[in-house]
Formats: sequence, C-alpha cells, structure tokens
Amino acid sequence: MSQAIHKILVVAPSWVGDTMLMQPMLMRLKQRHPGVLIDVLAPLWTGMVAREMPEVHSVIVSPFPHGALKLPARYRLGKELSASGYDQAIVLPNSFKSALVPFFAGIPLRTGFTGEMRYGLLNDERKLDKRTLPLMVERFAQLAEAPGDSILQPVPHPSLSGSEEQRQKLFDKLGLPDDKPAAVFCIGAEYGPAKRWPIPYFAELAQILRERGYAVWLVGSEKDKEAGDKIIALGNENCRNLCGMTYLSEAIVLLSAASLVVSNDSGLMHLAAALDRPMLALYGSSSPQFTPPLSSKARVIKLDMPCSPCFKRECPYKHFNCMMQLTPQKVASYIPELLGE
Repeated sequence: MSQAIHKILVVAPSWVGDTMLMQPMLMRLKQRHPGVLIDVLAPLWTGMVAREMPEVHSVIVSPFPHGALKLPARYRLGKELSASGYDQAIVLPNSFKSALVPFFAGIPLRTGFTGEMRYGLLNDERKLDKRTLPLMVERFAQLAEAPGDSILQPVPHPSLSGSEEQRQKLFDKLGLPDDKPAAVFCIGAEYGPAKRWPIPYFAELAQILRERGYAVWLVGSEKDKEAGDKIIALGNENCRNLCGMTYLSEAIVLLSAASLVVSNDSGLMHLAAALDRPMLALYGSSSPQFTPPLSSKARVIKLDMPCSPCFKRECPYKHFNCMMQLTPQKVASYIPELLGE
C-alpha cells in the first residue's frame, strides 16, 4: 500500500451536509499527495456541492437512484472508469453497493470503513473507533491517512466562498435588492419533519427581523415552497420565498450574501457554516455531537429535553416539545450576542 498516489476517486455520500463534511479529507489528501487529482463520484445534488470545492478535479455524476442496486449499470460504469488510471478509491458510504464501482473499475487500492458485506470489495478496510472519532468530519478525515496513522488535530473546517460578481448576477436574476442586510431562513430538512422548526415560528421571527431592518429570504428546495408560502401568508408579504428557485450552487451564493442565517439541522446549514456566515442552528430530534455546524460564527440552539435527541423522522411522542418549546422569542434573544450588537 506504499505506491505513489497520483489520482483518486472518492465515492461521495448522498446527503448534502455529509458531502460538505468530506472536504477536510480532500484537503488532507492534497497535503499528503502533492499534485494528486481527485475526482468525485456523486449523485447529481451532492455533485453540485463537490464542484464548489477547489480540491475537486472533476465530478462524475452517479446515475443510480438512491437505494437502488442496479448491478449491471454499476458494472458498466466501473469498466468505463477502469481506463481512468485511478491509484486509489475512497468509499465514504458504508453500504455494499457503494463499493461496487471501484471494485469493477479494478482500482488497485480501495479504502473505506468496515461496512455492509464489503469483504473483498475493499482491500484497505479500516475499523472505525467511534469513541476516538465522534464527529463525522473526523471519521472521513481518517480515511485520508495511511493505515494505522492518526488524524491531524484540529481537523480544518470546510470552506466555501462566493464572489461579489456571482452575488450581483444572482441578485439581478432573482430581482433581489441589496439595500438591506439579508436574513436567510433555511426552512427545510430533507430527513424529516422532526428536524424542522415550526412554520409559524419562522413567520414570527421573520416579523421580528423585518422590524429590525432586515430583508428576509426563504431558501430551500421545491419541496419547501409550500412551507415558504405559508410563512409569507402569516404576515410576511415583504419576505421573498426563493424555495425551488435556485440550483444548489446558487443557494450557496445566496447564503454567502447573508448577514444572518437561521437554519434547521440540514445540508444548507453545513453550507452556511462553510461560508462562515453568522448562524443560529436549530436542533430538535438530532444532535450536534455528531454533525455540528463547523464554524466559529455558528451558534447551536437546542433544548435538552429528556426525549431528545431521538433521531426519528417524526416525533414519536407526538408533542414535538424539542421544537415547540424553542420559541421565536428564545431564538431571537441569541441574535444580539451572535452579531456582537
């Protein structure tokens, strides 16, 4: 396993936030192997995030639906990639199927954690010590090291940027004025309703911030558009519902322009953290002990309820106290300290 590494294929996660958390691993690979080219095999949506990372040479869009085996198609893609000259593959998901393409491609060194029936598919199989590496970003970073080596601490934070030219072009496209500081609300969470702050609470916080002179933009996917419309209808006619109106790369540009971000625990939360925006990250059913927003400007807000974190998609007790008791007034009270007002 001591051969020179010139070209690496990284099999990326299927979640936007997890993909953002792989960037420090890419940074370390660049450090360990100067001049290495790193390609990323990713679904379309996470591939958009990978393209924004300067460490990535190119993105190969994975054509497989989430959860689908599609064995013949994986075999064909592997054979297509066999001519690409990869020295190593690093497989971040722990599933059996995620390790198939690098195996079919005949990549000499195939690295990943012990997972679901992957004996033989990986030949550099690592055992994960969850106590030593409690954070996902640390676990990914471990795979950039040689077998047996420890990660370098502290692990650097993910980092993205947006240019003034990109922002102005997007403002013109969306008809957004730039005469007020912008508060961006990331109102969705793909995992499920238990991670989403209530719509009326977002609406009330929007009113509070508009009274303080902010423009409020609602950002999310097409699935979040209905929730955005409800926030507008609850007395926020001057807010902009941009859910479903931007590509993920454009959402990154919007977030880069924010003076304040208020977000559920979601992929957009991790993008805002990578952009180092002042942010209030709202946690209910999930825990910041595993995937916190990695930014000194992010403030985690959560209630330590006896039943949380439960990690369920919906509240198993039906009361949703972990979010219902996190009132708009409580959240708003953290803003002056966050912004140094």
